[in-house]
Amino acid sequence: MSRGVLVHEWVARRGGSELVLDAMASALPGLDLHCLWTDAPGRYPGRDVHETWLARTPLRRSKAAALPLLPATWRRRPGAYDWALVSSHLFAHHVRFTDQPADFRKYVYVHSPARYLWEPSLDRRGDRPWVRAMAVPFRALDRHRAGEPAELAANSAFVADRIRTHWDREARVIHPPVDVDRVTATLAETGATGAGPDGHPADRPGAVAAATAGPAQPLTPDEWALLDRLGDGFLLGASRFVAYKRLDLVIATGEELGLPVVIAGSGPERARLVELAERASVPVHLVDGPSDGLMYALFARAVALVFPGIEDFGILPVEVLAAGTPVVVGPVGGAREIVEPALPGAVAPTDRPVDLAAAVRAVAGADPATCVARARDFALPVFHRELLSWLAPVL
Repeated sequence: MSRGVLVHEWVARRGGSELVLDAMASALPGLDLHCLWTDAPGRYPGRDVHETWLARTPLRRSKAAALPLLPATWRRRPGAYDWALVSSHLFAHHVRFTDQPADFRKYVYVHSPARYLWEPSLDRRGDRPWVRAMAVPFRALDRHRAGEPAELAANSAFVADRIRTHWDREARVIHPPVDVDRVTATLAETGATGAGPDGHPADRPGAVAAATAGPAQPLTPDEWALLDRLGDGFLLGASRFVAYKRLDLVIATGEELGLPVVIAGSGPERARLVELAERASVPVHLVDGPSDGLMYALFARAVALVFPGIEDFGILPVEVLAAGTPVVVGPVGGAREIVEPALPGAVAPTDRPVDLAAAVRAVAGADPATCVARARDFALPVFHRELLSWLAPVL
């Protein structure tokens, strides 16, 4: 029987790529896991987790500082495996094992070619002078390693195009898994959907129970009080508070529509968002670091999510659909694939607030059942089925 291994860059406590790794691990129990380091020990019980030498150094706390050492670190990993499933968004696809056989097979799930190197306009870490200085030789190395024999899958057609452009390789598309059942189960458990015309919780299909899901923690009294203050009928923006997420456009779109705006998340751009909120012509509320349960409740009570940034895919818009709420995305990025060609949602022709507002008007009041049905196209069982089909030659 062939022996496989999972490979991932580093294991963070939270992150989109870690959610994909969780799904891979659940589909492939018992495989060893190799990573640069893990900040979530015990996350994968029952399997051997192998960290690199970097885990024992301060460099694990500074990914940018560790960057020059990563390609070489991945090249001589200990172990005798017949195949590897690699989750890569930086250099994990460079991996090579000391005792791998001549017919070793490598399957690389690409979240994106390293943005540090290939898309510095989308990742400010790539603008650091020393990173720019390294970019040319590192791009050449990365392109060479990406050309080694391997099967490639991209998390969106948008990323597949990027792979074609930067690596001159073709990749099949396997969209990331979204825990749709957890959203619906949490809303069913809490009843934290929007209020109907009689003042009682609306009967939204986003709150249909899913018995197999593990709901988030119940809402606290303070969270219920916040929801009461916010009410319904607001425009929602949700993400990390960083510039490329373009949460400023969500506020401007709310002004265009005359709707209150809720911005949920956390990050270094908070002070700037507070300034924009104070100057806005509509009420703008910042919700800092919401719990999952509170976030799902905000999803369910919003008129729509406005998601204008350029993203590789976008797990959050699918979660919003799972709550029965439509989404509006910008004209560029993988999030387009969530609402095209299917409703309920819209792709704005530009990221101008007037066009985003027109898209919101077009989808406001969309059938919640249609939203939930579309979300299920990206649910965990779909990902498992496509992943195992891709890996069939080695399973």
